[in-house]
Amino acid sequence: MPGKLKEVKERIASVKSTQQITKAMKLVAASKLKKATDAIVQMRPYSRKLSDMLSNIATATEGDVNIAYAQQRHASRALLVVITSDKGLCGGFNTNVIKAARLTIENELAPQRAAGKLVIMPIGKKGYDFFKKYNDCRIIADNVDLLKHASFEQVSEVAQEIMNGFLAGAFDKVVVAYGEFRNAAVQYFKVVPFLPIPRNDAAQKSADKAATVSSKKVDYIFEPEKVRLIEELTPKILKTQFFSFILDNNASEHGARMTAMDNASKNANELLNELRIRYNKERQAAITTELTEIVSGAAALQG
Repeated sequence: MPGKLKEVKERIASVKSTQQITKAMKLVAASKLKKATDAIVQMRPYSRKLSDMLSNIATATEGDVNIAYAQQRHASRALLVVITSDKGLCGGFNTNVIKAARLTIENELAPQRAAGKLVIMPIGKKGYDFFKKYNDCRIIADNVDLLKHASFEQVSEVAQEIMNGFLAGAFDKVVVAYGEFRNAAVQYFKVVPFLPIPRNDAAQKSADKAATVSSKKVDYIFEPEKVRLIEELTPKILKTQFFSFILDNNASEHGARMTAMDNASKNANELLNELRIRYNKERQAAITTELTEIVSGAAALQG
């Protein structure tokens, strides 16, 4: 009986120690989440408006201006960028990003993989550790550690590398898998097209409808000239969009980690309650056994 009491007591001490760690990690994640949330909340409206504007321009100027990054080609070669985290202990965050990427590989990118022309660029160690086993795909491991110093300048260099590969014909299609931040408890796991610039179907339908009603063509007013402005702005908008993917994923990681550590602390508290009840039961049983032995001994002496 004393051995059982000692075992339960050691487990209680161990769970308390673990709970202190999970609480500390939750506080650290909450602090980082605040900074990451501020960054993505400020960036997201700007990035989305620029992306919508770029899609609208690419649709409206089709046939007038040749936007190199909007060229629709037969997607014989594809690049999949998978953005995960470097560390674990963030619940199912990395698993869900990888799952979304795997589904895209098995469905949308299956022809490229079968032809041996699928390239995977993991950003984050967790994604690299998983996809390095894909022997039938080429893995670009140069940017695995990008998240350690994810400044706009460094992210822009990676985005420029991808854009140069698209222009050179190394990739005909580029898609990005990442976690989109909603709040600390909710993340959406997406695989979105990056290159070529996706066309705005709503803008195209509106333009087609306007063309049938009137012979006048709806167009934007550009200042300075159209070609120069598009050539200057398009790379910057694409880099900003790619940077927003990184910020979204970073906020999602910290939110998932904070939620996971909060759940772990709650589970540890429930386990502590169960262990305390068990300890009290074992202690009561030991006391009852000792009292029984004392009473039995006294009765034997009297007899």
